Amino acid sequence: MRVIAWAAALLLAVAGCAVRVPPAPRVTMTPAPDAVGAPPDGGLVVRADGGRLTNVVAFAGRDLVPGAFDRSRTVWRSSWALRPGTDYVVNALAVGPQGVAGRLTGRFRTLRPHHEVALASVVPSDGETVGVGMPIIVTFTRPVENRAAVERALAVTGPVEGAWHWFGPSQVVYRPMRMWPARSRIAFTAHLAGVRAGPGTYGAADRSVSFTVGRAMVSTVDTRVHRMVVRQDGVVAQRIPISAGMATTREYTTTSGIHLTMEKGNPVRMVSPGRRKGDPEYYDNLIDYAVRISNSGEYVHAMGNVWAQGRINMSHGCVNASPDQARWFYEHALRGDPVIVTGTSRRLEWNNGWGYWQISWPDWLSGSALHRVPEFVRGAAGP
Repeated sequence: MRVIAWAAALLLAVAGCAVRVPPAPRVTMTPAPDAVGAPPDGGLVVRADGGRLTNVVAFAGRDLVPGAFDRSRTVWRSSWALRPGTDYVVNALAVGPQGVAGRLTGRFRTLRPHHEVALASVVPSDGETVGVGMPIIVTFTRPVENRAAVERALAVTGPVEGAWHWFGPSQVVYRPMRMWPARSRIAFTAHLAGVRAGPGTYGAADRSVSFTVGRAMVSTVDTRVHRMVVRQDGVVAQRIPISAGMATTREYTTTSGIHLTMEKGNPVRMVSPGRRKGDPEYYDNLIDYAVRISNSGEYVHAMGNVWAQGRINMSHGCVNASPDQARWFYEHALRGDPVIVTGTSRRLEWNNGWGYWQISWPDWLSGSALHRVPEFVRGAAGP
């Protein structure tokens, strides 16, 4: 009997020393595995219960899905919304106490929307070199109802702070608080794919544009002394005698304010607005070396009336200069170069061409759907 009792005690002792293996972490994902028609605007979320995520790899078709862990590494989220009508594959690994692993492999497909919205145009063009005042003008293929969601998906990488301002349901414009530093590089990406822009309407695809800011060329036009001074990187490059609008009517008055150069033509056909052939002051001329600075027909251009330039304002609203100096300005101008006009009774409207610098910074911020300065990524200025 003593032997039996001793054996029983030994078995109890061994049983008391047994190691208890903890359960494996539970790994889940949203959208759920095998989901069909998953909403893309919620993105992809992977969670670990009872452990920490060590690896998450997701593919949209053949493309890797970008994402990030939270601080505790218990949650991983995709950086942006998901592509509509796309197959996704997800592999995730989590490790719990004592190195016990939990795994997840899942597939799902996002919904195919009833309507899609895309970017109809982006200004400036990809790879373009622009002036220091250049805005980013984004136009959509259809009206955007959920402006806040779309605005969150628009990312700008640059050296200075800026913000978006909506000019109607189909256009939004980005402008820095102060003009771009010369020779900086700017990158814009619309992470639009999968963003819910309205009922049954989702972004169709992402789009990226990168551009470079050139030298800082700023021109100041004083219509009272009939002079334009062009500075490049703060150094005077040209002093140009000019003739501005004669100001006999509103349309023949040059607008005062911060203009931006918009486009160039050599020659440009200019026709008197609201007049027919035979009417007083009717004209229909081809004008050389013309650089547009507004939508109301204002250009800096060449004109042979050298006798008036530097002496009197005799134009129909444009700023004209001698052919040689107008050609110099034409050849050196980039889209987005500021042309600051003073001395007239007519003010440049913010919606006349690219008159966005006429809007104060607080008023500009009020046009954001987020009502705040957006997050931006600082990039290095310089070549």
